Amino acid sequence: MTDLLHYIALSLLPSWSWLHVAERLRAGDPPAAVFDQLFPMHWPSEPDERSNLYARANAAIDRARAQSITPVAWSDAAYPVALTTIVDPPPVLWTFGSIAAFDVPAVAIVGARAASPHGLSVAEQLAADLAAGGLAIISGLARGVDSAAHRGALSAGGVTIGIMGSGVDVMYPPEHAPLARDMQQRGAIASELVPGTPPLPHLFPLRNRIISGLSRAVVVIEAGEKSGSLITARCALEQGRDVLAVPGNVLSGRNRGAHALLRDGAKIVESADDILEELGTSVPVRRRAADGETRAPEDPILACLTPGEPSDLDAIAERSGLTTARLLPRLFELELQGAVARIGGGRFVRVDRTC
Repeated sequence: MTDLLHYIALSLLPSWSWLHVAERLRAGDPPAAVFDQLFPMHWPSEPDERSNLYARANAAIDRARAQSITPVAWSDAAYPVALTTIVDPPPVLWTFGSIAAFDVPAVAIVGARAASPHGLSVAEQLAADLAAGGLAIISGLARGVDSAAHRGALSAGGVTIGIMGSGVDVMYPPEHAPLARDMQQRGAIASELVPGTPPLPHLFPLRNRIISGLSRAVVVIEAGEKSGSLITARCALEQGRDVLAVPGNVLSGRNRGAHALLRDGAKIVESADDILEELGTSVPVRRRAADGETRAPEDPILACLTPGEPSDLDAIAERSGLTTARLLPRLFELELQGAVARIGGGRFVRVDRTC
């Protein structure tokens, strides 16, 4: 609980310091020490602000406990591995729903809030097809394409995750409260913001890096020239994720951003098969031997891991010769097959099995 308090205090620092927070945490510094290093940069002449931040952190813990919100700190084994690979992961992820939802390989579907009926239909169908195949659907719970994607995943009985631009207990838009409740049964809603945080405009672009960071690919539907979806696409490119776009009507103006992505090399999406092809892999499934034991296929990545010895992504990437962006999906598949396990700090360990 003490470490959690320090991680929450770190999350309350101004957003421009989050990169420094991640650098120090990756270097192995305890969260309390990182806070002590960075606090004077923001309030050099206001020492009382320190106690104020810790009071806010304690209040966030109390509010979360009262509402059954689960805080997942960066060092927690349940913290999504995909987020540990971005340059500025949130120190804490606050969640409603199933933590296990973050273990499912995911695709983000984002797009216009004022989407056309055709755009909404495409978003819902793509999400349903991908979810039926075992992929999680991630979006921002906004009006338009986002909510259509969440509903499509739910219609297929799949997993879907919504990333909020407010605290998870402050629903925005408010009419999506029933949708959010349904999502918690089959997935989760999450935010890096402490419970009670209102939906301020500047918070939504910041959360887009989490939408892309949790995903293996980002699909853009009906994005205008200044769409927030383009921010998500840019984050995805910077994070080494694939970016895809659905073409649309050239006269409406709704598709100029998506078409710009296509001109810049994004793959055209006409069906879920296009997305799976771009990922370069079929949806991972568990394979069981006749005796019921889960068996992992032979894989060169496993040769880079010693049973019982944790390794971080950088070490595995160096041994395997793969970039972290290409390595992470394979590790997800191996984890689903039971060949590797994930532990705290974004590290993996090989699971030693007998034949």
